[in-house]
Amino acid sequence: MERNKVKEIRSRNMLLAFIVLIAVIVVVALAGYFILKPSDDIIQGQVETTEIRISGKIPGRILEYRVKEGQKVNQGDTLVILDSPEIYAKLLQAQAAEDAAAAQNRKAIKGTREEQINSAYQMWQKAKAGAGIAETSYKRVQNLFNKGVMSAQKRDEAEANCQAMVATEKAARLQYEMAVNGAEKEDKSAAEALVNRAKGAVAEVESYLKETCLLSPINGEISEIFPERGELVGAGAPIMNIQDREDAWVLFNVREDFLQKLQPGSEITGFVPALNKKTRLKIIHLKDMGSYAVWKATKTTGQYDLKTFEVKAVPTEPITGIYAGMSVIINK
Repeated sequence: MERNKVKEIRSRNMLLAFIVLIAVIVVVALAGYFILKPSDDIIQGQVETTEIRISGKIPGRILEYRVKEGQKVNQGDTLVILDSPEIYAKLLQAQAAEDAAAAQNRKAIKGTREEQINSAYQMWQKAKAGAGIAETSYKRVQNLFNKGVMSAQKRDEAEANCQAMVATEKAARLQYEMAVNGAEKEDKSAAEALVNRAKGAVAEVESYLKETCLLSPINGEISEIFPERGELVGAGAPIMNIQDREDAWVLFNVREDFLQKLQPGSEITGFVPALNKKTRLKIIHLKDMGSYAVWKATKTTGQYDLKTFEVKAVPTEPITGIYAGMSVIINK
């Protein structure tokens, strides 16, 4: 009787041990399956946005900022004001040069002064009267010479004096006409050209003066400000960046053997971990990354090198809350 009980207990223990062994094997097998199961291959990209760098054409000192980092701005909003005393000095110089050129131009247009015209007229009248007297005297001497009363030398002297006075009268008349006509046409054109050049210099300096107040060229958000207020910045030096978050796209670096479903015009679904949402993306461009991004084969037999391509995709609909630098994940 006792032997039968012992056999029965042994049989139960063996069965229990067998069941436990089977359970352990099943658990280990399931754990191995889930642990060693190959995960889905993913491709990770990054959000990019249009970013405008604000800089000035002239050197100056940061006088005042009208915006802060993270602030939204509209096109035409004032961003920063620069202090550049040199530009104001150049403007005064250019304006003075313009005034001088304008005075010269007015002088050329107006012509000779009234007093000079009257003086030239009186000299002409004096020469005209002298020529008349010389001509009358010559005629008298000629009559006397014809009668044999006057010598030939006296007649010749009278004739020469008459011709000289006529020439003097003509010269005086030309001086008077020149005074009335004023400056020559070429002189007037030259004076006008000087005025236009001076106006151009003023316009150039005024255009530089506008660069002391920098405006936003787009609607966007201030992403970064570089110099502090009071610092000196050179011409073309970056002052701040403006990010246009509405103009966003995603860049993926993809090995060429994964490009079958990533052709231009095709649409894919991407996941944005930062926003915990999915979004539809449309592939618009592929670009070879060059030889520096080649995937080298680990073996030479039966394998080949693979190039990397940059894949550019744009959201089919605007993504609320998107920022440059956020990751976007797609399945291979």
